[in-house]
Amino acid sequence: MVSTKWYVHPVIATGVILNVFILGLAIAWSHDSAALWRLLVEDGIVEWMQFLCFSLLAGLLGFLTVEQWQREPKVNLQLLAFAGLTALVGLAALEEISWFQRVLHIVPPEFFAQNNRQGETNLHNLAMGKSSLHKAVLLKVIAIVGLTHNIILPLLARKRPAVRTFVEKFGLYLPPLSASVIYIVLVILSHVLVDHPRKGELGELFGAMHYLVTTVAAYFFGVNYGKKPVFGESRDSRNIATLFCMILVFILLCGWMLSAGAGAGAYIASHPGFGAE
Repeated sequence: MVSTKWYVHPVIATGVILNVFILGLAIAWSHDSAALWRLLVEDGIVEWMQFLCFSLLAGLLGFLTVEQWQREPKVNLQLLAFAGLTALVGLAALEEISWFQRVLHIVPPEFFAQNNRQGETNLHNLAMGKSSLHKAVLLKVIAIVGLTHNIILPLLARKRPAVRTFVEKFGLYLPPLSASVIYIVLVILSHVLVDHPRKGELGELFGAMHYLVTTVAAYFFGVNYGKKPVFGESRDSRNIATLFCMILVFILLCGWMLSAGAGAGAYIASHPGFGAE
């Protein structure tokens, strides 16, 4: 089922709505420094949502890898694409939270303490001169790849369907152009309307959510995708899509709770006398 309208599937529409909601929060809190920091700081709402989006996407891509092997038990481009993307997205998820270093209160190894600009156990913040690997290299690569995949190739595919076929031969997909345009516009608006040193985190979340929903829509439901999806057109497929939309909203809730430090530790910290006996 090939289509270019973002609203042809509720999964993509829900992802767009959540991204718009987060941008709205950032704008609404732009005059409240404490609230805006809570949204954008390390282990804040936006960063936890990025981790949850990447983790869920890595799990779904891993499922697709196994599914592809069961359909066709041989090494081909589709299998390699799914396996490679699973590893890449899983790495992004772990890098986002510094491999659980802050969660588990682990002291970083000496190498990272000396060479990481944040003193944490991750690769993307390794120092490169006065900058970091993330700012000096990765952001530029992400921008080039993102614009090519979301704008240039979908535009070419409108007039030349062979472009889409070529991309799909490598086991990849092209997101709907309308969804991609909204994603790019939200990133631009976040830089224009939000004045904060960590406003770039918003664009990263928008990208994580965008790729989560367009990947699911393409490979699982066949939106803007020429190959056979996991689920065909049926009532069960629509029900599964609705359940996935609920999971997307749950990601927002979980990100909010994790950023608040909800749990036993936070309760005990706020009740010093609890459990003293």
